[in-house]
Amino acid sequence: MSVLELTVWVSGGAFAAGFLGSLTGLGGGVVIVPLLTLVFGVNIRYAVGASLVSVIATSSGAAAAYVKEGFSNIRIGMFLEIATSAGALFGAWLAGVVSTGAIGITFGVVLLYSAWQSLRQPRDVPCGEQERDRWATRLKMHGSYPSREGPRRYSVRHVPEGFGLMLGAGTLSGLLGIGSGAVKVIAMDQAMGIPFKVSTTTSNFMIGVTAAASAGVYLSRGYVDPGLSMPVMLGVLAGSILGTRVLVAARTRSLRLVFAAVIGVLAVEMIYNSVTGKL
Repeated sequence: MSVLELTVWVSGGAFAAGFLGSLTGLGGGVVIVPLLTLVFGVNIRYAVGASLVSVIATSSGAAAAYVKEGFSNIRIGMFLEIATSAGALFGAWLAGVVSTGAIGITFGVVLLYSAWQSLRQPRDVPCGEQERDRWATRLKMHGSYPSREGPRRYSVRHVPEGFGLMLGAGTLSGLLGIGSGAVKVIAMDQAMGIPFKVSTTTSNFMIGVTAAASAGVYLSRGYVDPGLSMPVMLGVLAGSILGTRVLVAARTRSLRLVFAAVIGVLAVEMIYNSVTGKL
């Protein structure tokens, strides 16, 4: 395969990854890392470096559109970024210590857990049907998002628990290069009681900052290859822009099924190849 053909194939895969990432709030890295390692045979650390660059592009492409549409909760995103950025720096340092097989197995386990949690998510809870968290009230995190019936209000709960989960999400971002969107969506949707569409869009708003915190560490170690990162970044950016147009009209249940099916398959592949030494 020539360099041009490889670039075209990588860009096409990155486009699909960016499209899925913007729909689910995962970020394109959840597909890019398995794609580069399993299909193209790229070392997982270089795949993570390219993924982090693409995650920044995904956030830039999708976040602005979601904020304009009124889905993203800026107050929640900026507060939780404190935890994810600190965790991302720790995760990037950890990536240089552990083996590639351990990183691959960790990646797979995280994705399997996320898929399982996504399928058992409760319905979105409107404002007034759950207790109001005093920290959320003080920080003015309660909000609303547009729906077919008009603006729908929601309350935020368990802010300290959500902050702790975000610290772990940031660590996984730095270690795995996935933008930690999978864990962020689960944390906001399950633990904090935030509606799924608000969780995914706020995750897209946050992942760029989280990825940037750890991308610098990978760059300093030489794990960011411009020849690999550029087609990945451009493909993910184009896919994420298209994904934002689809999300507004998409059904929440459909998003959950796509979320679970795709990352479930990738999780099994990552674990199998890590255990058998093919990664």
